[in-house]
Amino acid sequence: MSRTSYDRYLTVFSPEGRLYQVEYAFKAISGSGHTAISVRGKDTSVVIIQKKVADKLIDASTVTHLFSITPTIGCVMTGLIADARSQVARARVESTDFRFKYGYEITPDALARRLANLNQVYTQKAAMRPFGIAMILIGIDPELGPQVFKLDPAGYFVGFHASAAGQKQQEAMNHLEKKWKKLDNGRGTDDPIAAGQTLGRDEVIEIAIEAISTVHATDYKAGEIEIGITSSSELEDPKTRGKWRVMNEAEVEHHLLAYAEKD
Repeated sequence: MSRTSYDRYLTVFSPEGRLYQVEYAFKAISGSGHTAISVRGKDTSVVIIQKKVADKLIDASTVTHLFSITPTIGCVMTGLIADARSQVARARVESTDFRFKYGYEITPDALARRLANLNQVYTQKAAMRPFGIAMILIGIDPELGPQVFKLDPAGYFVGFHASAAGQKQQEAMNHLEKKWKKLDNGRGTDDPIAAGQTLGRDEVIEIAIEAISTVHATDYKAGEIEIGITSSSELEDPKTRGKWRVMNEAEVEHHLLAYAEKD
């Protein structure tokens, strides 16, 4: 039998034990044309993604891949934007229910676990289909500090020091791994956790900008990328310290110039 005989239903395994419809969801992510990158340090987590406006008549302020879920947790979505908005809406419902039941904001790991469980349910029934998106969650945990979690359509989630998703995911991950090895050597430690915990707010932002610029071999302008941040650093404005926010163009331009001068 041909391969197409096994990809008509979500719940039918091929003889090799593969679910083709789930694999197609992963292809929807890489085929989106976007690459998202996330990095975390001792007091800051950052996500960065390209901002592409498909038509000159579109209002650029309405185009975004960054979403707020709670006051302290945000995410970057890579893949089908309609699916992304649906999952963000569900994430907001889950976080609101958690706060109503327990009286405090949900933590990034608890939210990631809940959404991953829901994603896995969407691979079990023929009446459903997996979301064609990858979600990278960032937030500040009251006990553990800055966090980065990545979720995929199959229901797998894991925490990262630095991660990437989308079209150039593998290239970005390779670049970040090399960067972390340099950090290990530069900080005099063989422990990547210890190296990551020494990164300050500005260093984390510059590493993210460097990664996306290197992977695409492009010097981005402020209006061509989006940066989301959660930081408890003293460099952060007291009004937004510890909270999720999206940087404005002036702030993005400042960090792009700082990276260019350093380079």
